[in-house]
Amino acid sequence: MKKILLLAATALALTACAPTRDVNGVYLSPDDVAKIQVGATRSDVLQALGTPSTTAVFDDNTWYYVGQKTEKKAFFDTKVTEQKVYEVKFGEDGTLASIQEVNGNAVDVPLVRRKTPTSGHDLTAAQQLLGNLGRFNKSGGGGMPGI
Repeated sequence: MKKILLLAATALALTACAPTRDVNGVYLSPDDVAKIQVGATRSDVLQALGTPSTTAVFDDNTWYYVGQKTEKKAFFDTKVTEQKVYEVKFGEDGTLASIQEVNGNAVDVPLVRRKTPTSGHDLTAAQQLLGNLGRFNKSGGGGMPGI
C-alpha cells in the first residue's frame, strides 16, 4: 500500500513539473501565408488569415498579425518561446501589395519612478475634518425617522 501511495505521489509531482504551452494571438505558419498571393482582396486575406491582431495607427492599409508561443512551468513566470509578426500591406485599390515577416522581438521598457504632479489642494486630515463642519443640513432628510 505504501509503495502505491509513493508511486502516486511521485507521478503527481512529476506531472506538476510538466510545462503548460499556449499560443496567443494569431500565430501564422508559412503554409497559412502561402495561401494568399499579391493582388488578393482584403476579404480574401480575412478569409485566409483571419482578423488581424492590429492595424497601423495612421495607415488603414497596413495590418499586423502577431502571435506567440508561451511556456509556463509550475509556479515560474510565463516565458515567450517564439513570436512571429507579419505585416500585410494593401495598395490604394484595396488589393494585397506585400506580406512579410518582421522582427517581432519584444523590448522590455524600464519603468520610470517619477511622479506626475496633479493640480488640486493638498489638505491635511485636520483641514478636511474642519472643512466639513457646518456643511450638513440639520433640518431635513437623510437621517433615520423618529430620531
